[in-house]
Amino acid sequence: MDKLWAPWRVTYVTQVARKKKGCVFCHILKEKKDKKHFIIKRTKHAFSVLNIYPYNNGHVMIIPNRHVADLSDLSRTEREGLMDLLQETKVLLDKTMHADGYNIGINLGKTAGAGFPKHVHIHMVPRWQGDVNFMPVTGNTKVISQSLEALYQHLSKARKALRK
Repeated sequence: MDKLWAPWRVTYVTQVARKKKGCVFCHILKEKKDKKHFIIKRTKHAFSVLNIYPYNNGHVMIIPNRHVADLSDLSRTEREGLMDLLQETKVLLDKTMHADGYNIGINLGKTAGAGFPKHVHIHMVPRWQGDVNFMPVTGNTKVISQSLEALYQHLSKARKALRK
């Protein structure tokens, strides 16, 4: 059997997931400390946030404000708001990161890989030609080339520039 080593996830598994009672997404939405939690944008129906355990630089999640487990639990207006914010967030990432492509996906249910199966969310992961290199293969290490703080600052500047 092949094994996939992801040692950077141990903090999430042993500390973060157990530390917070309730839904982490609902918690950061209510707390209104956007910079602390790397919330990029809030809208009436959704918010976008940097994933603090990214699979690649710029990994973002788009999350409905309402706590629901499945897309079918959202109203049409909420689903449209979620997709609109997905597109707006992609524009910000395009402007700041110049990715060659994106992986965009939704894991519905724990069996499908949802880390937070009771609050549906969309993952958007920027990808670049050649972004998979020898490090994961030879060193069991994924290199994330930019800090969350630096990326958040770039996205904040781009968002302000788009409002003008």
